[in-house]
Amino acid sequence: MDRKGGSTAVVTAELVTTQLRTVSTTPAEEKALRMRYGAKVGLTEPLPQAHGGNEELADELLLLEMRLLKAVKMHRANLTAKAGKATAVKSVAKDKIVRGLKAKKSR
Repeated sequence: MDRKGGSTAVVTAELVTTQLRTVSTTPAEEKALRMRYGAKVGLTEPLPQAHGGNEELADELLLLEMRLLKAVKMHRANLTAKAGKATAVKSVAKDKIVRGLKAKKSR
């Protein structure tokens, strides 16, 4: 019994990326292919829209996105403010320790 000669195909991320531009797939299929083969989305390509043409849903999603972006900006500002306070507290504690060591050394 002879084995039939099989063919192998190499699928690369570049190949998947170029083929996804020409083939129409569902968003779930495209996401699965991109995750499976590591195909990237171009930086200039538009993002897929989740509203499906429904203008009311598009408006709601836009409002949610704006609220989330505002919350992220506030969170980042709070983190940087806390980081500044923490370094000030650390330097005060460090100065106190250094002063104590200098006083101990001079005795």
